[in-house]
Amino acid sequence: MNRARSPGAVRSLPSTPLSLTVLGTASPHPGPGRPCSGHLVRGGDAEAWVDAGPGTFAELQGHTDPRRLTAIWISHLHADRSADLLAAVHAFAFGDTTPPAPVPVRAPRDRARRPAGFLGRPDVRFLDGIPDFRALRDGHAVRHRNLRPTSRAVLRDTGAYGLRAECQGGVLAHSGDGGPCDVLTGLAAGSDLFLCEADVDAHREGEQPVHLAPEGAGACAKGARELLVTHVGPTLTREAAADRAARVFGGRTAAAREGYTVSF
Repeated sequence: MNRARSPGAVRSLPSTPLSLTVLGTASPHPGPGRPCSGHLVRGGDAEAWVDAGPGTFAELQGHTDPRRLTAIWISHLHADRSADLLAAVHAFAFGDTTPPAPVPVRAPRDRARRPAGFLGRPDVRFLDGIPDFRALRDGHAVRHRNLRPTSRAVLRDTGAYGLRAECQGGVLAHSGDGGPCDVLTGLAAGSDLFLCEADVDAHREGEQPVHLAPEGAGACAKGARELLVTHVGPTLTREAAADRAARVFGGRTAAAREGYTVSF
């Protein structure tokens, strides 16, 4: 029987174009040394910040210069996935990290209202030229140099999107934040790595699941080569969540940790 493994600080394969660096894993709020969800995806000379949970902008700067970002992707607008957009907007506008051109921010609708409202500005037009906010939709596919991300709407009580990123034969799938659905299975199918939340211990009887339990993460990952479990809630440990997911998945499974980098 497969068991979850604990990844080291860095695992890298030589001469590979696509990589993931974990910036944060916590749910529903950050803890000491553990920001909420956020990831740096590199590939084909592009760098994308995927989810901007609290604490992840600081972590991002430990791995790259924010001026190098070619895109920011936000799975949904709950604070544990998007709050550090405020830090980024403030840094881009007033700090020493202003990108040479506005960074495309791809996120659900009303994405610009959150930082604007927090800064006490009811009109979002003052953000023009800082980031470039663009609405996600199901099947939204773009190209950032040689990195090709595609969003897919997932089961959730608010607009939420998973992500599949491809680059020169490498495939990364990201569940985003949602309940069990065929879309997640499709995202994972044929991927080198499926980065998947396992937020809850178990679903209550009669509730509509808007998160995955570890067994759900393992089931959705069936078509992937490897599973990386993240966004584990306070009712679980990361190790227990990964171990339970591994029993269902049957393949190589790990618990995501801050600073972990994998290339494929």
